[in-house]
Amino acid sequence: MKKHLWSLLLFLVSHPLYAGVGNYFRTEDGHTNWQYVANWSSGILILLLSVTVITLLFSRLQAHRANKALEAIRQDLEQRVMDRTATLDESNRLLLEANQLLQGEIAQHKETSNRLSSSESYIRDILSSMPLMLIGLTEDGSITQWNRRAEEITGISTAKALGNNLWQIYPTITLSKAQVKEALEQKKSLTIKHSQRGQYHFDITIYPLKAQGESGAVILIDDVTQHILAANMLIQRDKMSSMGELAATMAHDINPPLQQILDDMHKFRSTLHAANLPAETQQTISTLMDETSQQGEQALAIIQNLLEFAQSRGGEKRLADVIDIIERSIQLANDVLSVPSGLRFREISIERHYSQSLPQIPCYVAELQQVFLSLFRHACHALGQVHKAGHTPIVRIQVMVCYDMLWIKVQHNGTGISYQEQQYLFEPFFTQTTGQAEDYDAGKRLSFSHFIITEQHRGQLAVTSDVNVGTTFHIQLPLS
Repeated sequence: MKKHLWSLLLFLVSHPLYAGVGNYFRTEDGHTNWQYVANWSSGILILLLSVTVITLLFSRLQAHRANKALEAIRQDLEQRVMDRTATLDESNRLLLEANQLLQGEIAQHKETSNRLSSSESYIRDILSSMPLMLIGLTEDGSITQWNRRAEEITGISTAKALGNNLWQIYPTITLSKAQVKEALEQKKSLTIKHSQRGQYHFDITIYPLKAQGESGAVILIDDVTQHILAANMLIQRDKMSSMGELAATMAHDINPPLQQILDDMHKFRSTLHAANLPAETQQTISTLMDETSQQGEQALAIIQNLLEFAQSRGGEKRLADVIDIIERSIQLANDVLSVPSGLRFREISIERHYSQSLPQIPCYVAELQQVFLSLFRHACHALGQVHKAGHTPIVRIQVMVCYDMLWIKVQHNGTGISYQEQQYLFEPFFTQTTGQAEDYDAGKRLSFSHFIITEQHRGQLAVTSDVNVGTTFHIQLPLS
């Protein structure tokens, strides 16, 4: 504005009109009338100042309007900033709440994951520690579970088994694909009992599973061999105990009339000598009486042995001389054993090979006597089947100490045991198998003898045999 006023002033001074005005301020004598100049300049200046004031007033008004506009803009901006700040604060608050919720969810997820991991580990430990063989299968037969018991029985590690087909990696399993398929189709558990040659007994249970649309099965294989054998042995033991009680009762019942018969025979012999009979007739009757007395004495000895055997059953282990047990068993066998072929055990030649200074061993005397009597009965049957001319039935008994065991061998030269018969020789009388095992004569089996040696005395009983040579029974008993 000042620049414009100065420009106007210079314009007036330099303008021709200003020159005329200058002449106006001169006096007649040519001198300048400065009073007029001053008054005129003051008026011009006042005019200019008035213009300037008006201009400044308008400028101030414009500035005021501009300031008001700027203030409105500032307030609007401040309001916008406040609104945006409030929005951001709300967003931050919501984000903070979301973060807190997320942290809670994460913590809960971690806790759930830890619990799930612990549960999985616990279940895995349970499955691994199970005494049963556990196998998990998909519908196509791929293995999904394979516990420690399965590793022990099959010898196949879990890492090698998982993901592979069951029947390819373990082809000897006694389970077919059709049985698994049947359980899956029927959607109910299927139990299969399997026995192998009477020596192994398994309960196989198939449980069908269905999870997330995928079918599968869990197979549990329980080895119940010991349970079944123990149950059968208990049945046999009860049977043998009942038979022993029956034999003892019969022996008690037979003993008095037999004693009376022998007394009557002696009285009859005395009466016969006093009678007046021909010598030939008296000799014939006397011979018959001697034979009858001899048979009666033998029957009495059998009864006495049965009574002694029945009375000695049970009790606890005690130190005993095995040689004495064997000799008493031989004496009892001489009295009671015979076979349909007519061979009696007393007619068999006994060869004894006993080592010197044999120690006594802790044992159940009556049970060991029963074992030896069973072996002698088995030998008597085998020797009675030999019909060769000049054949001498022989039973060789050898007793010796080897390391920390007492070794006993009972050998005979009768008809040997075939390989098939050897498979059933130590089986129980009561077997769940079918086929040849049921046809094998239960009287020839030595299952109870095997139980007495292996279970009651923690020893071993085995057999080696050749059909044309004979059979040897091997017994090992611990010395302590």
